[in-house]
Amino acid sequence: MGSSSGDLRYELSQNAYIKLVLHSLNHPTSSVNGVLIGRISPSNDAVLIDDAVPLFHSHLGLLPQLEISLPLIEEYFSAKGLNIVGYFHANERSDDYELGGVAKNIGDHICRYFPQAAILLLDNKKLEALKKSKDRSAVTQLYVRDASKNWKLVQSEGNSRFSLREPSANLILLDYISTEKWKGIVDFDDHLDDISKDWLNPGLFN
Repeated sequence: MGSSSGDLRYELSQNAYIKLVLHSLNHPTSSVNGVLIGRISPSNDAVLIDDAVPLFHSHLGLLPQLEISLPLIEEYFSAKGLNIVGYFHANERSDDYELGGVAKNIGDHICRYFPQAAILLLDNKKLEALKKSKDRSAVTQLYVRDASKNWKLVQSEGNSRFSLREPSANLILLDYISTEKWKGIVDFDDHLDDISKDWLNPGLFN
């Protein structure tokens, strides 16, 4: 019996974090989404988010696309001892901070396979402010399901439940933003259009 998501910590790796934020910057006028890849920590008290896969930048709510992509992603990473452990969502409008129906539905879908799944929602206000603020905390909000299966925001300020693994992640992110590194991001939409494009983005951090 693992611990419930009520007391689990969520730790986000720099590479997963940067990949997701860059994906949203690559499609500034549309909603984008992705899945979080990781594992439960050996001590059973944390979800370690080691990687991420950018999914779509159009028709986010279409189930057929999800039903093609999720098993492929799960199959690839399970061979490495990793699973889909959550969902990432960036709203279309930068002033929209609500976790919407599509995001909740996909989050619920992932919870069927990984009950402690989290949703990361991009906080555009924090992302905008990052250039000036030099803040070290993530520009995403973390949501987890409570006992009655409702998605609840986990307050990030001064919270030990959600953290970036590398304290310098935002500095690297700003560097990548300034060099327009987002232009090279491939998501599942791109891959379905042209299968030579690799959704694993192997060259991104070179």
